[in-house]
Amino acid sequence: MSEEPGDPRLIFALFNEIGIIEQLSRAMFEARLPKGVLVSHFAVLNHLVRVGDGRTPLELATAFQVPKTTLSHTLALLEKRGWIDMRPNPDDKRSKRVWITAEGRAFREDAIERLSPDMARMAREPVMKGVDSLVSRLAEIRQYLDGVRDAQ
Repeated sequence: MSEEPGDPRLIFALFNEIGIIEQLSRAMFEARLPKGVLVSHFAVLNHLVRVGDGRTPLELATAFQVPKTTLSHTLALLEKRGWIDMRPNPDDKRSKRVWITAEGRAFREDAIERLSPDMARMAREPVMKGVDSLVSRLAEIRQYLDGVRDAQ
């Protein structure tokens, strides 16, 4: 395999590794979450905290690249648990906007705290040295992919 940055095989290898890391980290995280709560549920709450709440279900479905019906099911579960509120959209009376509740924010923080022992253990491993620069590079790749998705 070529070490040239533009080599498509190297780009594929990058995404393959990211996919495997995602699967392994998802399993680790879900093992720490309460029964019946999935990483996809946490991801919605985390997204609302990261980008700001008040998003429409369609905006969220687009961000997660899932059908609106799939996201609507997740939102119904989050609402049932009291972690989000669905409020009428003042800009379009036919749709709603999603707001994270204080309980949802508390659950998100608790979920992150449940991972703390795993993260602390990993932080001590030599393989994690330089993760700060890796995170910034991955953020650049994510931003590029977001832009490509939004341009389609």
